[in-house]
Amino acid sequence: MTVRAVIFDFIGTLVSVKGYSLEASKRKLYRALCEAGFSMACDDFLIAYTQSHEKYRVIRYGQLIEVTNAVWISEALNKLGFNIGPEDSRIKTAVNVFFDDYLNSLRVRRCAKKILKILSLNGFKLGLISNFTYAPLIYAALRKLDLSRFFDVVLVSADIGWRKPHVRIFNEALRRLGVSAGEVIYIGDSPDEDIKGAKDVGMRTIHVASQFYPQETLIRSMQNPDYATKSLCEAGKKLFQILGLESLRFC
Repeated sequence: MTVRAVIFDFIGTLVSVKGYSLEASKRKLYRALCEAGFSMACDDFLIAYTQSHEKYRVIRYGQLIEVTNAVWISEALNKLGFNIGPEDSRIKTAVNVFFDDYLNSLRVRRCAKKILKILSLNGFKLGLISNFTYAPLIYAALRKLDLSRFFDVVLVSADIGWRKPHVRIFNEALRRLGVSAGEVIYIGDSPDEDIKGAKDVGMRTIHVASQFYPQETLIRSMQNPDYATKSLCEAGKKLFQILGLESLRFC
């Protein structure tokens, strides 16, 4: 079947993360909440935050239902005696502070822009599916890194409500792109979230090794992509061979 679209994972596949500290972000979150009027000890908040995060992590990874950061932050605050819901503007402001360092840590992987540009110029529909608990971060990153212009469809699990590898988020991407699974090649770095999920709906897959999922992880996972590559540049070359664009030099 003719390929009409290519769908990518985002973090790990098209971008890498450099110099990020989760612990530093948690403390920035704490300070932002204190500045918003929530008086509490830092250690008490971090304990409550960790407990709530782990509770919803089980749901997110076990049931593949996405839960946003605001939900477990509000639950952590309620454990400490506050009465606040996840839609409170003070939490939204604090979440933005929490993700500021993460946004600044993202770097476009080598060959990413050239691959996307060539695909776009050759008339292929481009989609992106990202597992992320805070959709505004993904949209902001795409704009900041000058990648948003390439994509016809961007799906973030926080918006859709389902996480990869659940078939619903993949099927929604197909619906929005107006293509069938057999007309798509999917490129991602997670064996279980990307490769398994895409294959379950009938897409052809290219695994690209990343800082999060090296080739050894793919081997241990027992997942079987159509092609396995060591880098995004190699994945691009393989993709272009499949599409009959092998004569194009992009790296």
